[in-house]
Amino acid sequence: MGTQEAINNIIRLVGGQDNINNVWHCMTRLRFDLIDDNKVDQGAIKALPGVLGAQLQSDQFQIVIGPKVNSWYEQMLTVLGNKAPSVAQAKGGKSLVSMFMDTVSGVFGPIVPAIAGAGMIKGLLAGLIALKVVSAKSDTVVIIDLIASGVFYFLPFFLAVSAAKIFKTNEYLAAAVAACLMYPSLIDAAKALAAHQDGAVSAFWLLNALPVSVFNYASSVIPVIFSILALSYIHRWVDRIMPEVLKTVFTPTLTLFLGALAALVIIGPIGIYLGKALAWFIEGLFGISASFAGLVVGAIRPVAILTGMHHAMTPIALQNFSERGYDMLMPMMFMANMAIAGSTFAIWRLSKNRQDKTVTLSAAISALLGITEPALFGVLTRYKKAFIAATVASSLASAFIAFFGVRLYGYILSSIFSLPAYIGPYLIYALSGVVMALALSFILTTWLVSKEVAE
Repeated sequence: MGTQEAINNIIRLVGGQDNINNVWHCMTRLRFDLIDDNKVDQGAIKALPGVLGAQLQSDQFQIVIGPKVNSWYEQMLTVLGNKAPSVAQAKGGKSLVSMFMDTVSGVFGPIVPAIAGAGMIKGLLAGLIALKVVSAKSDTVVIIDLIASGVFYFLPFFLAVSAAKIFKTNEYLAAAVAACLMYPSLIDAAKALAAHQDGAVSAFWLLNALPVSVFNYASSVIPVIFSILALSYIHRWVDRIMPEVLKTVFTPTLTLFLGALAALVIIGPIGIYLGKALAWFIEGLFGISASFAGLVVGAIRPVAILTGMHHAMTPIALQNFSERGYDMLMPMMFMANMAIAGSTFAIWRLSKNRQDKTVTLSAAISALLGITEPALFGVLTRYKKAFIAATVASSLASAFIAFFGVRLYGYILSSIFSLPAYIGPYLIYALSGVVMALALSFILTTWLVSKEVAE
């Protein structure tokens, strides 16, 4: 039986094309959002040549293919054709949280290799700097950092292309919208505004009527994803109303113009303001109680990273260093990273599939080194109970270190190699917090997720 025949059988055995609400893939699996899960013949699917396993998990039906999953996915899309629906169409009864995490997982799954590779390099570099193996001001660090940081800085482009596939819209128009958000005029203006330079502006005005707020969208997540979701609807609407004779030229023209305006005027600023609201909220928590702040910050930190709003915490930490000479927020970020690493290591231990174990181990080590995106987007969005376990461990460990007043006196990446920065009266509490975050998240994940991991 060839690959194409196996794909045809998969479509039939999941209940036919009409039962498929959406299909996407991660590193090793085809992932289906089905209308009726009861129509799936799981045993027959597992017996197909090339299929390594299958399971129903977290409102998804997953088929383990291995490293050839992208080829299978492309062939499946060819079979499904234009009838392949959008992820925006939700299965009845599915929670908003499940829809959101499925969308994030679908968007980030294909780009996990780039994030994982860059994250590993970035984490190792931070460790070498912390251990003083290389000088932070050397050309070597500059070169390695640009290799590692390029993916994260230009993340909107990766997200735009991936989201376009999920939302079934033109990938190049999506990249064009991301380019508008990343254009130097906007980013330079945002930097000038942040530096309080003379002549800095807070907005550009289109025809003296529509304001385009000045923000730095580098590394942003939510503004880009929702901008491409809006673009998909705009594209379909424009294509529907445009006369056939004008479609070739004017459909992309009007789609790009309206999509970019929606991103710049409405969607992008909303995403940024959500981040600023989070920063204001966190700052207020410390006014109540450091321990309470630790409990709350530890709980929201994984979600903030997942949504891209975690960048709102960095200015607070930098301001603390400037005004007080120390910061208590960054140690909580450290605890969150260790909790995410612990949960990911638990998934690695539970996984039976060799390909899954390789990807998960890389993500876990990357999280240990301070880069949590591969673990969150590539692993924990697939296992929601593991995400909950990491959140609980992050919250408790952050409250613990906050109770003892653990603080930092200089900005450093929140990785296991950050521990030398805590040498002094708070080292023992920082070490205890790390052990608590790793152990608690590992144990909770093992307990909650052991029956869900594919064989």
